[in-house]
Amino acid sequence: MPGEFGRRELLTGAAAAAAGVALAGLTPAQAVATGEGVTKFAFPTGGDRLRVLVTGDAGTGTRTQWAVAEAARALHRTDPFGIAVGLGDNIYENGPNGTTDPQFAEKFENPNTGLDIPWVMVLGNHDTSSILPGDGGWLLRGDDEVRYHGTSSRWWMPSRYYSVRLPDPDPIVEFFVLDLNPLAAYIPPVFSPYWSVDGQFMNEQRAWLDTAVADSPAAWKIVCTHHPYLNNGPHGDAGRYEGLPIEPINGVHVQRFFEEHVLGRAHLILSGHDHSLQVLEPAPTSKGTQQIVSGAAAKTIGATPRTLPADAHPALFQTYHQLGFLTLDLTPGSIEAAVHTVDPGTAVPVEEFRRRIA
Repeated sequence: MPGEFGRRELLTGAAAAAAGVALAGLTPAQAVATGEGVTKFAFPTGGDRLRVLVTGDAGTGTRTQWAVAEAARALHRTDPFGIAVGLGDNIYENGPNGTTDPQFAEKFENPNTGLDIPWVMVLGNHDTSSILPGDGGWLLRGDDEVRYHGTSSRWWMPSRYYSVRLPDPDPIVEFFVLDLNPLAAYIPPVFSPYWSVDGQFMNEQRAWLDTAVADSPAAWKIVCTHHPYLNNGPHGDAGRYEGLPIEPINGVHVQRFFEEHVLGRAHLILSGHDHSLQVLEPAPTSKGTQQIVSGAAAKTIGATPRTLPADAHPALFQTYHQLGFLTLDLTPGSIEAAVHTVDPGTAVPVEEFRRRIA
């Protein structure tokens, strides 16, 4: 079934439990089960086409989020999506306070009414805030969003990192959802070995990803993260986030993770974090892995077009002052991407870009 976890991960979890280890990271081995009385919206089964809605940085509960969701609903009514992907910052500005926090309704369930499909969700830095909004300094806070998986029909986040193969049993695509917040936090977890760069959580995630990608039978392998590898927006590339030369908050460990475990193995990286819409051209240094940013589902960088730096990455499409989202149409032989911008006053989607990218 989609999201099914392998015997190796289950045995790892069982061994850790027997040893009395508290695995706070909620890995695939500790996947949260659906609660009694909760019926999940079903993943697509069969067929040779999968239509995907890709949003990011949506969780504001504001009229802009509602406008983008209404535009997505309009497309869903005419050509239904099989799933949606939410690329993090699901609950602005600081993340939830427990699984019964009303913010889940205000900033996810209510705006997305009518988009009654599984939402494959990613943890973002605002979902794990501590002192300052978005500092990523309270990593355990993300576990509230994982546990919410057990109570919601549409929210799909059974663990902090996981994969979903679609459709089942002959997958066109496998989505690999990652949690790189321990590597990208503005308040690095220097006093918590479990979350450290080479700590248990990240090492288990690296090993899991390497095996899961290598074993995947899907035609397309897509990595979903909050933090991008390449990015023409103000947050910048991994390794120079925010233009900072200071390690590790410049994202150098995120850069190394991508370069060692993702590039050349996945076809696409889908990320949010930057409040923009970018379909970047494949870079030679990326070994054929293409970066897409979809983080404008509630916020934008500015009200006017942005002047790009001289060293900006070549892009097939990019906008920094428009709300919107991305759609993917996947078949066994192709990936077609489209960018839809949204006017917050009318909530009407406008297709600005469409191209076969693979």
